[in-house]
Amino acid sequence: MFGVTQTTSTARPLAVFDLDGTLAETGHRQHFLERQPRDWKGFFAALHRDPPLAQGVRLVLEAAADCEVVYLTGRPERCRRDTLAWLARHGLPEGRLCMRADSDRRPARTIKLEAVRGLDRRGEVRMVVDDDELVCDAVERAGFRVVRARWASTSQPGSTVLRIAQEREGRT
Repeated sequence: MFGVTQTTSTARPLAVFDLDGTLAETGHRQHFLERQPRDWKGFFAALHRDPPLAQGVRLVLEAAADCEVVYLTGRPERCRRDTLAWLARHGLPEGRLCMRADSDRRPARTIKLEAVRGLDRRGEVRMVVDDDELVCDAVERAGFRVVRARWASTSQPGSTVLRIAQEREGRT
């Protein structure tokens, strides 16, 4: 189950944004996942150095004019403080932060769809923005509007390290 902060009750629709590969460029930390065993501690410890992705930032700022922003990430709960600091440092809109429980190893497509359905019970989900094609497919099949974030280096064809980790190891 995802942990949530900054809950707000509002009649505004929700705009749900992924972080890694959507708002944050993670290419500089992919090398932690290329070795066996994967260095998850190093991968997450370096997230504070992620540069923001201009297209994603522009889209979240536009969405914040009409929607309540929700950040939905597969990052584990133990990364909450660093993630909130990163969002603030880059001037991203305030919003709920939904994170994976530290012990949850289910695929991102499973936990994110579950989270989006839970959010939809609280208010209209206007759009979900994510770079993971499997997440996008699952959310779209469930009837939600999806914007596929294909602007990060890790979102490009051939960039499979993070995708394999997301799907097989359920870590982000």
